[in-house]
Amino acid sequence: MTPTQRFLHARDFLLQHRLDYETAYRDYRAPQLEDFNWALDYFDQMAKDNHAPALWVVEEDGSEQKISFADMAARSCQVAEYLRLCGVNRGDRVLLMLPNRVELWEIMLAGIKLGAVLVPTTMLVSGADLQDRLDRGRVKHVIAQSSEAHKFAHMQGSFTRIAVGGKPEGWRAFDDCRDVLSVFTPEGETRATDPLLLYFTSGTTAKPKLVLHSHQSYPVGHLSTMYWIGLQPGDVHWNISSPGWAKHAWSCFFAPWNAGATIFVYNYERFSAKAALDTIVRCGVTSLCAPPTVWRMMIQEDLSAWRPPLRELVGAGEPLNPEVIDQVEQAWGIRIRDGFGQSESTAQIGNPPGQPIKPGSMGRPLPGYRVTLLDIDEQPAAEGEISLSLDPAPLGLMLCYEGDEEKTAQVMRAGHYHTGDTATVDEEGYYFYVGRNDDVFKSSDYRISPFELESVLIEHDDVLEAAIVPSPDPLRLSVPKAFITLRQGVLPSREVAASIFAFAREKLAPYKRIRRIEFRELPKTISGKIRRVELRREEAGRGGAPAQDGGLEYREEDFAAG
Repeated sequence: MTPTQRFLHARDFLLQHRLDYETAYRDYRAPQLEDFNWALDYFDQMAKDNHAPALWVVEEDGSEQKISFADMAARSCQVAEYLRLCGVNRGDRVLLMLPNRVELWEIMLAGIKLGAVLVPTTMLVSGADLQDRLDRGRVKHVIAQSSEAHKFAHMQGSFTRIAVGGKPEGWRAFDDCRDVLSVFTPEGETRATDPLLLYFTSGTTAKPKLVLHSHQSYPVGHLSTMYWIGLQPGDVHWNISSPGWAKHAWSCFFAPWNAGATIFVYNYERFSAKAALDTIVRCGVTSLCAPPTVWRMMIQEDLSAWRPPLRELVGAGEPLNPEVIDQVEQAWGIRIRDGFGQSESTAQIGNPPGQPIKPGSMGRPLPGYRVTLLDIDEQPAAEGEISLSLDPAPLGLMLCYEGDEEKTAQVMRAGHYHTGDTATVDEEGYYFYVGRNDDVFKSSDYRISPFELESVLIEHDDVLEAAIVPSPDPLRLSVPKAFITLRQGVLPSREVAASIFAFAREKLAPYKRIRRIEFRELPKTISGKIRRVELRREEAGRGGAPAQDGGLEYREEDFAAG
């Protein structure tokens, strides 16, 4: 079989067994590929004479663009030829700093066709962080939104500058590509193991790592993500995600197009749950993936007032709290299906459609992944670090951490890739998330999972978001402290704190009780993940002493019921 046929055989097997997890997991075989270029060998072949919409971009003012698969294939060939004329060659590092606009998808496809290494970068990054990406990413070309050109004015290094949506001084205009013929001939074969994508992690606990992916790890590896989401040809899939992060490639690019589905995008200045729900109904979105922050905002609306055409709902980025899942199911009769993966991989564990779901579980291993929980002695255990067997390595796993052989060896030790996340597994093979290894802590010799306690707190009517960290304590070594962001309109007060303490006492075992509360906005990475490490560091630095902001911290012992 040709590489294209091998890929399609694997994809079609998963589509055929979309609702039959046991068969899909047991019998799936990742395609064995030597030469493979997903954009040329799969996308262009699938797009030939295919006038179904590949991309549908809707703006807040109601304007929209729909691009067919056939047109997207032709336009990306035109862009690839233009970029080659600009000096972009196979293996060159190309930093992309673009919002959700049609050109982003054209450039991604074009970069794959060229064999360039794409370095997607959020538009929120600037200054030293941007210089770090240019330096460590060894960037030779930058393609950026014209409004972001000023960020590169004082950056060190020599790189081609191409602006989309304008022509700042010293930059080439991307629009010039429209004068180039949409004929592209690749220069030689693309090896499946050639580097393709370089992602900077969001840095929740440390300096961002550089995750290097190949022409098979994400393009082909995301067949597992397609399977988890439950995508089918003809679906309209909306993944609420910002460009520049791996999750955008997950289900704003590879997973839906692997299935032949339409990628849907709704652009807005500020997220509004009501506007998002109206758009889902009006545009006939059938599949929705959103991070926990968005779901928490969604459930503040009366969801029963909308009757969306949705078939599949999934959540990713961070584990979803049970309260959120229950409220959506009560309103729509659809359960949000959780899943787990990383920038370093595709979807590893998940609840695929049509399968029994256990409350609080992120599901079972997905096709192509063999998962083991390893204890501190690297032995299989019922609770331990989520680890992937490397015999053989899953197709969806990264090549390495670019420029960090020591870190790569550390996570690839003992015949397994170590995720850095802790979970438990039950007798039926369902996995339950505990937390990042760095976040789990001990209190009175009991192990505390921040995620478990946070899930309870956000069930309280006044709580929007919560983060649990250890607070130093002379008797118990540490006690759970909750940093809480309140819902809009609720002000910090002794009464609110008393109510939350009482609620937590009722819901949690005594050794898990939350002993301290501080009301504040939670620090987050630029990708929106809570930086517990920052809160933990602050709390350790205070040695357990009360916060200086009077009226914002409360302690259980200050209340009579404590």
